[in-house]
Amino acid sequence: MTKTLEQERAAYALAKVRDIREKLDAEKADKFASYVESLPANILSNGLGQTAATLLAQAKGRDDDSHQMLYNALQAWLCRDAIQAPYRSAGDLMNAIVDNDRNTYLHAQAEALAWLAWLKKFAVAYLKKEKRKEGDG
Repeated sequence: MTKTLEQERAAYALAKVRDIREKLDAEKADKFASYVESLPANILSNGLGQTAATLLAQAKGRDDDSHQMLYNALQAWLCRDAIQAPYRSAGDLMNAIVDNDRNTYLHAQAEALAWLAWLKKFAVAYLKKEKRKEGDG
């Protein structure tokens, strides 16, 4: 059975969220979900390249940092070995961004936003802590 690209996006996003849930404690998972929630707006405001570079800067080279995990997930999706991937088999997202043309960049940005829509939904559903209302004991 062949999956649609939308199904592939959803499946990959769900797998990433499940992986994050296993690796991080509840507090860090909640922070990861918050970063995911803000990422699409950051991409729309600043562009994919600036946003990816910011994630790397915030991670400061720590593999266990939520920013790095989010960057790695985005890189894995955009640089995967699939015909639909904008940076097919590129390996490194930042190099792919600076080495390719504008049309490929715009395709990658649109694909990132489409995939993040799924990641955001699953992150909120599975990782976000329930907020206590004032007066709750």
